[in-house]
Amino acid sequence: MLTESEPHYAQPLLKTPFHERARGLSQLDSFIPWAGYTTVDVFTSVEQEYFAIRNSCSLYDLTPMVKYRIAGPDALRFLDRLVTRDLRKLGPGKVVYVVWCDDEGHLIDDGTVFCTAVNEYRLCTAERQLDWFQASAIGFDVDIREVTEDIAALAVQGPTSARLLEAVGLAGVERLKPFEHGEFTMPRAGGSGAAITMMVSRTGFTGDLGYELWMQPADAEVVWDALMEGGRNRAVRPVGSRALNMARIEAGFLLPNVDFVPATHTLYLGTERSPLELGLAWLVDFGKGHFTGRRALLSEASRSPRRRLVGLDVEGTKPALNALLYAQRSGRKEVGSVTSAIWSPTAKRNIALAMVEAPHFATGSTIWADIYLNRELVWERRMMRARVVERPFYAPERRRATPPADF
Repeated sequence: MLTESEPHYAQPLLKTPFHERARGLSQLDSFIPWAGYTTVDVFTSVEQEYFAIRNSCSLYDLTPMVKYRIAGPDALRFLDRLVTRDLRKLGPGKVVYVVWCDDEGHLIDDGTVFCTAVNEYRLCTAERQLDWFQASAIGFDVDIREVTEDIAALAVQGPTSARLLEAVGLAGVERLKPFEHGEFTMPRAGGSGAAITMMVSRTGFTGDLGYELWMQPADAEVVWDALMEGGRNRAVRPVGSRALNMARIEAGFLLPNVDFVPATHTLYLGTERSPLELGLAWLVDFGKGHFTGRRALLSEASRSPRRRLVGLDVEGTKPALNALLYAQRSGRKEVGSVTSAIWSPTAKRNIALAMVEAPHFATGSTIWADIYLNRELVWERRMMRARVVERPFYAPERRRATPPADF
């Protein structure tokens, strides 16, 4: 039988520093693997957890997010060569969302880059990328190390998140602007022992007001306990991946292996996707100089696009999960497929992300979604009208307000 003392390679799934607290609150015993860790899929019910994100405050264990420390005299030059976005203005205390591609301009992954000091950065991503990063770093004076196990991370998201963090002693956190981070201290309960130091960033995967806390693993349970106790009057609730997935679809965010397959993982030609096809052209800066995939993306940008990932507003209330899309209701001409879909409780809309072929991806275009419903083992087929719309589907003003309102 494996124990906590076993080396990581001998354990089927690792446990995060928040695992024991999460397991104690899990009523369904619903866990899923993420990047080699076991994480909660649902604690109590998806609905309760979703509404905590949108109406109060939620805690989500972000520790399995793969983290890299990138440092050295050429750290900025390396990152600017790696990603499609111009990072030359990224200074200490700032965060940016980035993507990187292979030489053919196909998307490998996305992530966030934190500038933690001059010539020192942290890159967080969903998939392990060390081989690609090291191969891309040939010729640069840079040190790249994975530090995933060295850092515990917790997402605190929702309209009362800022007030909760203030309540547990993170003074000044309300002054953080979106995509900024800083070092904060949290006093221990009863004033016993030294204060806990952590990095807090105003980032998240919900498209709402929220923060991410990055700390030493040894401090994880103390921080969790303080947030749960301090959040009693703010309806704080731990949430799992299924509730977070609903929020990220409303925000129009993409998920690897769901909305696209990383180019390093595809098995069939033609299934790779570029940032331009995925609606991420705003992350591609052709004026910054050379980066991996630039030539291929320039060539693609000069041609009429063949397909694009778009948002859909679907008639009815039944999510268009994995639906094929057609140009006409007759279903004779297939023009795409849905990658993510939910009924949005907050936006009161049936929404989806979908890869759609030209010319049907133009905003305002009407296409048809072929939806299959299972009612007590009896399948029904419905062809529902879908309209191409802009993302995000839900974008509350509080996500950018600084300081946030006192909810």
